[in-house]
Amino acid sequence: MKPQIPPKKNNWSWRSQAFRGLIYQLVAMVVIAGVVWFLAHNTLVNMRVRGIQSGFDFLSQAAGFDIGESLYPFDSGESYWRAFLVGVTNTLRVAVLGIILATILGTLIGVGRFSRNALVRGLCLSYVEFFRNIPVLLQLLMWYVILTEVLPISSEAWAVGPFFLSKGGLNFPIPVWSTGQLWAAYGLLPGLLLGWAYRRWAVRRFEATGQPGSMVLLPALIVLLASVLGWALGGAPTEFNRPVKGDFAIENGGALTPEFLAVLMGLTLYTASFIAEVVRGGIASVARGQAEAASALGLNRNQEMRLVMLPQALRVIIPPLTNQYLNLTKNSSLAVAIGYPDVVSIANTALNQTGRAVECISLVMLVYLITSLGTSLLMNWYNSRAAIKER
Repeated sequence: MKPQIPPKKNNWSWRSQAFRGLIYQLVAMVVIAGVVWFLAHNTLVNMRVRGIQSGFDFLSQAAGFDIGESLYPFDSGESYWRAFLVGVTNTLRVAVLGIILATILGTLIGVGRFSRNALVRGLCLSYVEFFRNIPVLLQLLMWYVILTEVLPISSEAWAVGPFFLSKGGLNFPIPVWSTGQLWAAYGLLPGLLLGWAYRRWAVRRFEATGQPGSMVLLPALIVLLASVLGWALGGAPTEFNRPVKGDFAIENGGALTPEFLAVLMGLTLYTASFIAEVVRGGIASVARGQAEAASALGLNRNQEMRLVMLPQALRVIIPPLTNQYLNLTKNSSLAVAIGYPDVVSIANTALNQTGRAVECISLVMLVYLITSLGTSLLMNWYNSRAAIKER
């Protein structure tokens, strides 16, 4: 005799918790959509009554202003959307470089808090307490004043080899673009693939045999060698565009403006102090017995920290580290206070010229929303890779 299958419960009944939850969510979505529609409609009506133009058609018009710093040429005859693109690239340049430098510096300081040398521990603690307790805006202003007031003028710039540092910023030699540089860029792709393949092999060997291998330096060396090989195949060009002292400024070469340097240094040093505490807390969360077991296996202090403590601490470090990356990206909007042409500065100029306040502010909000969500997605993926895999 076949067992009788109980009849399915009616999930469309109000007694069903799942059904009630679905209805509540639909009602909440309708209410939110209604509030958004009401605010947008009310704003457009009030703007129309006051004769204020609206819309994003202004983005195709000529901007009519120059931008002092850009990764690619821009003149006043180009459109507003190109100006916004310059602001976005300037913001991303500060955010990406700041994240990389703050991560390196913060990790070193966080690890230094566990040094057996009392002087190193004290210096690391002093750094954290100093930089994280001063508002980031004041730090940006401090570095800007130092770079523009303390440093000498361009004609008396400090020179270290081919590098010049003055009130005009940091000038440095750049390679003259040719086929060799293009082939060097082509060599990066196979170098990255080979470095990734070697690192996977080293990880598997370490898990199988316990023999540690280079997880960072050797893969980086493989990438570098592949790029150098591409440069050699492209003719090995060695010509550089070197900066030289002029009568009123440093001419030729590449340059980093004092505004960019002030923003980068301020955000890096400020965020690194928080990252250092994140790293310290993550390492402290690892059981002390792990360090004792590493010492019993004959690992030195460096290997203990690199192979045992930090990999386990990553599971605790990554979530708050993501918050610090997001904070650094959003704090870059303070660059407008010292004249760095980021997306907020470009939006303010466009707002003053066109009067499209809602549109300009919306574009800035969209830029920071996309960059923050992109950072979160990337870090959440990395967090899932580092998480403990349950059976």
